[in-house]
Amino acid sequence: MTVLVTGGAGYIGSHTVLALAEAGESVVVIDNLSTGFSSLLPEGVPLFIGDAGDENLVEGVIASQRVDAIIHFAGSVVVAESMRDPLAYYRNNTMTSRNLLSAAVTRNVRNVIFSSTAAVYGNPDRTPVAEEAPTRPLSPYGCSKLMTEIMLHDAAAAYGVNYVALRYFNVAGADPQARIGLATAGATHLLKIAVEAATGQRTQVDVFGTDYPTPDGSCIRDFIHVTDLAQAHVAALRYLREGGASTTLNCGYGRGYSVLETLEAVRRVAGRNFAVTTASRRPGDIVAMVADTSRIRATLDWTPRYDDLDNIAAHALAWEHKLLAQRQAPELQAISA
Repeated sequence: MTVLVTGGAGYIGSHTVLALAEAGESVVVIDNLSTGFSSLLPEGVPLFIGDAGDENLVEGVIASQRVDAIIHFAGSVVVAESMRDPLAYYRNNTMTSRNLLSAAVTRNVRNVIFSSTAAVYGNPDRTPVAEEAPTRPLSPYGCSKLMTEIMLHDAAAAYGVNYVALRYFNVAGADPQARIGLATAGATHLLKIAVEAATGQRTQVDVFGTDYPTPDGSCIRDFIHVTDLAQAHVAALRYLREGGASTTLNCGYGRGYSVLETLEAVRRVAGRNFAVTTASRRPGDIVAMVADTSRIRATLDWTPRYDDLDNIAAHALAWEHKLLAQRQAPELQAISA
């Protein structure tokens, strides 16, 4: 049988496709390539270029590829952008998920893994935050993801869909062998911005708010290495195929780092300083978000391998150096010619 990965040419999706392929799974991808890259996919993985919300496309892929499980990444992920254009997020995230689920039900696909987010919690009453905590998202991005979680819950009750909703905390890093990584231009991920500054591609890094009620005044985040997160999806697939009950799981390490601590880790790994400036707070930003990971560790056969901020920063930096070398190669060839 085959796993359909929507958004599989994107950052987290491509790492998960790689992990699935290395685990011996048959994988097929649907991606519109708006933020993804076909070059990130392993050789031999079929790519259908199109919208994950196109029910006819999805049903056709399910039928032709003998799909028995779906991992759903496709969607928009920038909090600030969702504040400026919320209807785009409800279209790209919520409506796409609705159509995808409809196609899955029609074609009798019962195992679904959903790419959710810790943004559904908003500012939690306490940290680490457990899955039972109130969901009070501060942004349309968080709301759009929570709406899909609700749809999954209802689809499970009405149609027998089995699902795992994985609530990601802050995903960072790159493949440890630098085969793939975050390649999207203008990405808003903190580690990505920091390694761009450390490699001379940015003149500075803006820190949005240093007056939060935290030890150094900057926001606190629980970073998880993208490869560990990809392995969590492989473990979730195994869990569902073995008859596991539908569940929602935090994906983090259970340790928080401030924005300023994170920038210092990149400086330390890169051996290079870069300018940091203070900017005003951004609407929708959460003060502190750290995962309670007890449920995922008890539910899935999953053990993180890269639970170290310097490790995450080093892998992100290695990938950034590779991207730079690839961009500079045509220029060097042109000069030599």
